[in-house]
Amino acid sequence: MSGEAVAVTGLGAVSGFGWGLEPFRRGLFDGATAIREIERFPTAGYRTHLAAEVAGELALDAWGAPGRTTVADRFALFAASEALAAARLPERLDELAAGLFFGSSTGGMLESETFFDELDRRAGRRARLGLLAAQQPCGPGDAVARAHGVTGPVETVASACASATLAFGLALDALRAGEIELALVGGADSLCRLTFAGFNSLRAVDPRPCRPFRAEREGMSIGEGGAVLVLETRARAARRGAPVVGWLAGVGASCDAHHMTSPEPGGDGIARAVEAALVDAGLTPEAVDFVNLHGTGTPANDAAEARMVARIFGARAATLPATSTKGAVGHYLGAAGGIEAVATLLCLEAAALHPTPGEGTLDPEAAIDLVVGEPRPLTRARVALSTNLAFGGANAAALFLARGAA
Repeated sequence: MSGEAVAVTGLGAVSGFGWGLEPFRRGLFDGATAIREIERFPTAGYRTHLAAEVAGELALDAWGAPGRTTVADRFALFAASEALAAARLPERLDELAAGLFFGSSTGGMLESETFFDELDRRAGRRARLGLLAAQQPCGPGDAVARAHGVTGPVETVASACASATLAFGLALDALRAGEIELALVGGADSLCRLTFAGFNSLRAVDPRPCRPFRAEREGMSIGEGGAVLVLETRARAARRGAPVVGWLAGVGASCDAHHMTSPEPGGDGIARAVEAALVDAGLTPEAVDFVNLHGTGTPANDAAEARMVARIFGARAATLPATSTKGAVGHYLGAAGGIEAVATLLCLEAAALHPTPGEGTLDPEAAIDLVVGEPRPLTRARVALSTNLAFGGANAAALFLARGAA
């Protein structure tokens, strides 16, 4: 049964293109990629040496400072502050019925790795215990809640790469139920040796920048950063004259129950999540104007998603415009759904779909209309679908509406 859409009133982003929404927007619509050589730690001996790393001041010497913020925390804090400013809200939300719903995979793992590196290099002398304080995946969300006085529900989803989109579902339920009137939703993850080595050992990474839906694709490229969206009930947004960016209309979830690392090859699992999102939003597949696919660039993921598109959209599949944000900023892992939601809303706002960077010819077996090269103007840009698939078989899909479509 469908429920009311909720307003998106603020966006914030940190990406390999830079700190802030505008560098992210420019990079996307320029058709650029932020995937490049990693500088943060050595990568000798690995299959790839690339990632979409966030450049600029990370304040690495602040790990032991009061609050013990990690790199991932600081991505989240920056994005949240930017989103609140865009929504014309105060920095402190103590007096509001506000909640926070985040997705993350590794939290402060980078800092934990530094602790054990120090322990090894100092040969028994004391390493900085503060580096272990924010190891848990809930660290970025908790840091934002403390900084901005979020006193309602604060929840972090850790279901691998579907996490942030599943967090949108939790926020949507809480807003519709009247539990809260405002939510900060999104996520943050940082590069760390664990995930970099893990995906390399699985041979799930491409030696070149990832090439979603290309015939020659060999795997993903890891990214890092943060994204935060401000969601409000329709009534609250109208009451305060909020600047509405767009609307979150529905979220769906499913599980493949198939394999630890490979999606169900026929795309049935992600198709069930899309169908559930359509029901939640009270929409039909014919209403969808474009799709922002998970599009990791791995052979199995892209093939399964292409089959999902064929199943859901039928004869429209080959002409429905599609993109993958990961070709531009890599894979944010647990925070992927957050940055891709921002990208989706930017495309709705521009009435144009950002291109998917990547070398090579399009996979002839993936019968989708992938936008490449230049942004594509859209004759209709009212409803957009964003999808995410995860290790363990978790799937999530979200439907967003343009500002004037709800």
